Amino acid sequence: MSVLSIKNLTKSYGKVRALNNLNLEIEAGNIYGLLGPNGSGKTTTLGIILGILGKDNGTYEWFDGEYGNQHRMHIGAILETPNFYPYLDAVDNLDIVARIKNVKQSNFDEILEQVNLAHRKTSKFHSYSLGMKQRLAIAATLIGNPKVLIFDEPTNGLDPQGISEVRDVLTRVASNGNTVIMASHLLDEVEKICSHVAIIKDGVLRKTGQVGALLNNDAQVHIAAEDMLGLENMLLSLPYISNVVKRDHIIECNVSQDKNVSELNAKAFQEGLLLTHLVSKKQSLEDEFLEITKEL
Repeated sequence: MSVLSIKNLTKSYGKVRALNNLNLEIEAGNIYGLLGPNGSGKTTTLGIILGILGKDNGTYEWFDGEYGNQHRMHIGAILETPNFYPYLDAVDNLDIVARIKNVKQSNFDEILEQVNLAHRKTSKFHSYSLGMKQRLAIAATLIGNPKVLIFDEPTNGLDPQGISEVRDVLTRVASNGNTVIMASHLLDEVEKICSHVAIIKDGVLRKTGQVGALLNNDAQVHIAAEDMLGLENMLLSLPYISNVVKRDHIIECNVSQDKNVSELNAKAFQEGLLLTHLVSKKQSLEDEFLEITKEL
């Protein structure tokens, strides 16, 4: 099921084209990362689909139109730095959020448990660290049991411990079956949290797909043998091997997705080559991102 369908979305600020005919489909149950450098159009996209910003052209539809103009009731979002009453505790602040949303909510303890703040539920907001404040903001998005959660740069400005805590919370929240849409310029963050990614640059969607499979599903292999020249010649002769590159004491290559890496080991044995190193590596999001954007 598609929870969000974006078609030809366009937005300009004066002479600057922030979005240029953006098309995107987001399926239910996925953790979707909008990845791109600052100024690429991520926040503008989120602002438009949440009804905060106007669009110049194009359309977007939530939940296949099931809820009509009431779709916003099924979405929880954080777009800016979270603001709560500094001298109220977590429960009182969440109660105010529930009243604003016109939602009857009583399971605040359960929500705070999800974001690892149950032990500080009676502490005043002003006593929280930045990471705790961000986790309380995530708790606020859970009020009303929304189907979709949206976060814009959720770890921005946090220290390494805060980043790790927020990352764990987002992963835990997503495991409950929510669809999560998260904008970020951090490759590492998207790779560790998201199942799917859309790479946006200069307001244009460059590529979308599962993390680790944007370009292809070939396995990247690091391999070495006592006879490196013989190994290189063997690899070059095999039709299911590509991108053979010799680096120092190993050879990097790609093995076609329809072949098991163990077959490469068996082939080397048949050729009388004694392998000293064989490691299969998943292509990193950084590699994919750089290859997708290097000529754009």
